[in-house]
Amino acid sequence: MKDKEIPAFAGSYELKMPKMGESITEGTIINWLVNEGDTFDEGDILLEVATDKVDNEVPAPAEGTLLETKYQAKDVVKVGEVIAILEINKSKAKQDVISTERGTSDEKSHQKTKKQPKKKPVVTSSTVETSHLKSSSFTVSNEDRFFSPLVISIAKQYHISFEELARIPATGNEGRLRKSDVFSYIEEGRPYQFAQPVVQDPTAYRIPQLEFDKGKGKVIEMDRMRQMIADHMVYSKHTSPHVTAYVEADLTNMVNWRNDNKVKFQEKYGEKLTFTPLFVEAVAKAVKDFPNINASVDGNNIIVKEDINIGMATALPSGNLIVPVVKNADTKDLKTLAEDVNELAGKARENKLGGGDIKGSTFTISNVGTFGSVMGTPIINQPEVAILALGIIKKRPEVIETKNGDEIAIRSMMYLSLSFDHRVVDGYLGGSFVRRVADYLEQFDTNRTI
Repeated sequence: MKDKEIPAFAGSYELKMPKMGESITEGTIINWLVNEGDTFDEGDILLEVATDKVDNEVPAPAEGTLLETKYQAKDVVKVGEVIAILEINKSKAKQDVISTERGTSDEKSHQKTKKQPKKKPVVTSSTVETSHLKSSSFTVSNEDRFFSPLVISIAKQYHISFEELARIPATGNEGRLRKSDVFSYIEEGRPYQFAQPVVQDPTAYRIPQLEFDKGKGKVIEMDRMRQMIADHMVYSKHTSPHVTAYVEADLTNMVNWRNDNKVKFQEKYGEKLTFTPLFVEAVAKAVKDFPNINASVDGNNIIVKEDINIGMATALPSGNLIVPVVKNADTKDLKTLAEDVNELAGKARENKLGGGDIKGSTFTISNVGTFGSVMGTPIINQPEVAILALGIIKKRPEVIETKNGDEIAIRSMMYLSLSFDHRVVDGYLGGSFVRRVADYLEQFDTNRTI
C-alpha cells in the first residue's frame, strides 16, 4: 500500500475549535476526557466545550493518540483555533483502505481486524472498595451509574461518597455527571452531604410506582434549548423554596399618557414606545429602594449585586424562552430603555441574540399579559432570588375616591405577582418590593414630557 492511499488525516492532525452556531465565535473548554499520551477510537469524546447557549462534545475524527493539548479546562478559545495535536493511526487508516478495495464480505475476518471498542468501567456504591468513598449518607437506587475517573478523583479529594454523587444533578449526555456539576455542587455547600438515610419502615409513606397511560399521538423530541430550559426550571424549583406575593395596580394614568405620546415618541426618536420600557423603569427604581431583592445566594452568603440588570423573558419563534438583558437599567432614560428593549426583542424574533445579550441578569420580569394571562406564578431565574410577572392590562369598573366621595369608574387594572426565594427573601421584603413597583406605576407623572 502506497502512502498516497492513506486518508488525508492520517499522521499528525490539528484539532480545531469547532463552530457551534451562527453567532458563536468562541467556546470554553469544560474539561478534557482524554489525557496527553492516551489513545482513542474514532468517535470517542475528546473534550467538552461550553458556549453561551449550549454545551457540546467534540468527538475524535479517527483512531489515534492525543499528543498535545494547546488549551486547558476553563480556557476560552476562538472558533478555528488549534486546541490539540493528534496522531492518527496510519496502520489503521491503511487497513481501512485495503478492506474497502478488496470489498471483503467475510464478517469473521472483518471482526478480527476491527479493533474492539473500549469498555468504560461502571462504578457503583456496591462495588467500590475505596476507603475515601466507602461511607454512605443515604440510600440510592440499585441502578448502576457511571462515574468518570476525573469525577471519582474529585470525589476522593473532597471526601464525597458515591451515594452523595448519585444525588448531584447531572447535565452531561445521557445523565452523565460532569466535572462542572460536581464543582457547582461543592460551591453550593454540598446540600446533600448530611442527608439522612431512607428508613425502611413498612408503615412509612412511599411514592407509589404508578404506570401512567401517556396515550398515543405525535412524539416530539425536545430540542437542546428546550432540554436546557426544562433542567433550569426543575433545578430552580428544587433549589429555591418559592413563595408568590400578589398586588393590583391601577395603570390608568400610565396607559393614558402612553396612548397620548406613543406617536410623538416614535416621530421624535424613531422608536416604538411599548409598555415594557415603562415597566423596566419602574422595576429599576424599586430595586434601588430594596437592593436586597437584587441578589443571589452563594452557600451561606448573600451577594447583593452592584449593577441593576433587568432580564426580560422573551419567547423565540420556536416557542422556547430566552432572557435578554437590559444592562444598568437604573442609569438609563426612557428613550435609551426603549431602544434597548426594542433592539433585544428584535434580535430575539430573528434568532440573532448574542452571548452578551443574555448574560448578567440580576432581576427578571416576565410580561405574561402579552399572551392574555391575568396573572402568573413565575419560576425564579437562577441564580437570582426573585422574578416579577406582569399580567394583562384590563379595563374594569372600580370604586375610586373623589372629591365628591366614592364613585365607580372604568380603570385600567393590572395584577403583579412576585415569586421570591424564601431562603433569603422574607414576606416583608417581597411584599414591600412588589407594592413599591405598583406604586411607581400608579403614581406615573402624566405631565412628563417626551
